[in-house]
Amino acid sequence: MHTVWVRLNAVVFFGLSALLGFSVLAAISKVGHSWYHQPVVHKLKLKKLKSLKSHGGVDRALLNFDLHVDLNPAFHWNIKQLFVYVVASYKTEKNPNNQIVLWDKIVEATDPPESKIIKQDSIFVKYGLVDQGADLRGRDVQLQIMWDHMPLTGLLYMGKQDGDTLSSFTLPYDYR
Repeated sequence: MHTVWVRLNAVVFFGLSALLGFSVLAAISKVGHSWYHQPVVHKLKLKKLKSLKSHGGVDRALLNFDLHVDLNPAFHWNIKQLFVYVVASYKTEKNPNNQIVLWDKIVEATDPPESKIIKQDSIFVKYGLVDQGADLRGRDVQLQIMWDHMPLTGLLYMGKQDGDTLSSFTLPYDYR
């Protein structure tokens, strides 16, 4: 005869095993979704360079940009939220790959569909474009939008704007 504790243990662990199995099936059901269903980037472009100054021995640029992107295609039933951010990339002699986050936003799956369309002009950066040294002047800078998918269950994965649709600009050679 089994005791109540043995029966309770069997029921609880059967339930947990079933929950694990359903979670794995749910995660597998959306593998590859991020490669086929990505946000649609209509516009990401520098609007105005506000300033380029030497600040404490490092170069710092402040700017505005236009962003028009539809995030609705990236959402499905297993996505909890998207972490969306704009990255500025440039090259220097000391560091061949510099990437700096200028702006970010968290978009929840529970938000209405119209709030998943970001259509803003003249967005001022949240975080300045700061170099480790005085190497920003005269550099070619590319703006790119990137995002992190955060699912309810399964693996986290990242996506980014296609390389052939990137916006680029050149910083001036003198401080402003």
